Amino acid sequence: MMADSMGFRLLPDHLNREDQQALLDLVMALAQEAPFTRYVMPRTGRPFSIDMTNAGSQGWIADRSGYRYSPVQPVTGRPWPAIPATLLDLWHTHTGYPHEPECCLINHYRGEGARLSLHRDEDEETFDAPILNISLGDTAVFRLGGPKRTDPTRSFPVTSGSIMIFAGPSRLFYHGVDRLRVGSSQLLPDGGRLNLTLRRVTRPTR
Repeated sequence: MMADSMGFRLLPDHLNREDQQALLDLVMALAQEAPFTRYVMPRTGRPFSIDMTNAGSQGWIADRSGYRYSPVQPVTGRPWPAIPATLLDLWHTHTGYPHEPECCLINHYRGEGARLSLHRDEDEETFDAPILNISLGDTAVFRLGGPKRTDPTRSFPVTSGSIMIFAGPSRLFYHGVDRLRVGSSQLLPDGGRLNLTLRRVTRPTR
């Protein structure tokens, strides 16, 4: 386990192959209800290099007008599917947070050009809840910084079955994916990587 005093934890290879396959099957079922979509960036309209979908009462989306949460899939207009119980169990086990997550953002990385630039998750109403991150498939070269974009960063591999928790100050750390190690995992039939990020979006009322 990698851990630091700022609340970040990495649990490498935490899920066994059977558990990874079960999660992959869940994701594929979710994608039948809410298809993966290639969003575009605000203002520029430039497409992301990854596809995205969501589960939960809120789904993270992006278009020319900005980044935000929506209760419906923007293409189908239908509500997002519920977050499966297996993922809720992982959330409670690893975060200890007393309230349910409202969003499971699922990113699908495929090929050499798939990456996610340095950013931090700050579109939520509250930052009290940790973020839980689950990796499936090809190894990602992950980059982690600090609370400011100009802070020094460190890079490390995140393998299939690994879990990361962003809690405390690290909840607002900049982070990104530099590249995939394409072909490093055979979990996904067509290759690539799935990243599941569970988040609380609104401030709990109790």
